Amino acid sequence: MSNHVLIVGASRGIGLGLAKEFKERGWEVTGTERSKSDELHALEGVSVQTLDVTDPSTFDVEGEFDAVIVNAGITGAKHQSSEQATAEEVAEVMMTNAFGPVHLGKKLLPQIKDGGSLSFMSSLMGSIEDSSGGYELYRTSKTAQNMLAKGIAEQDAAGRDLAVLSLHPGWVQTDMGGPNAHITVAESARGLADVVEKAQPGYAYVDYTGKALPF
Repeated sequence: MSNHVLIVGASRGIGLGLAKEFKERGWEVTGTERSKSDELHALEGVSVQTLDVTDPSTFDVEGEFDAVIVNAGITGAKHQSSEQATAEEVAEVMMTNAFGPVHLGKKLLPQIKDGGSLSFMSSLMGSIEDSSGGYELYRTSKTAQNMLAKGIAEQDAAGRDLAVLSLHPGWVQTDMGGPNAHITVAESARGLADVVEKAQPGYAYVDYTGKALPF
């Protein structure tokens, strides 16, 4: 019986790349989309469900999983400035990048097998120690996500041998990363899949090579 992975936000970019990579490795794959993705639906044998991390009414996902990867995220308002940010802009980026994904992750915990993993797509830009400033809305949302993910590991996942991961995919050639990024989606997906397959119980903040990152 093959392992089963749920990839939230699999319609394009890294999420789609992960769906392809896990499928090639022989995993059973369930991918979610917010709006229809022809590329995702074209992947043979991948089951697709509709889900929006900012809408809890869409969180009912069928299945039992060995791994869940929550990959939803936005950059936020173009200005990225704490001085210009409105309450609506802050709420949008925080709900999409931090609180929504973690709400979903907690909801899915009972469907993750003991010894499995729950991963959140984070970023090195969420590291406080590494921060050079700038991109204030995006950075803050990813830092918040890291804090909430560690909280799940400490409180909700304890005693079940679950791994909780905050994953930095690298600077990837996606719509968000841009054409000048260092690595391809396929390279990132291969590394991230390796990290997920080798995950150990507890919390880890790591990049796509498995390197530990400063919190």
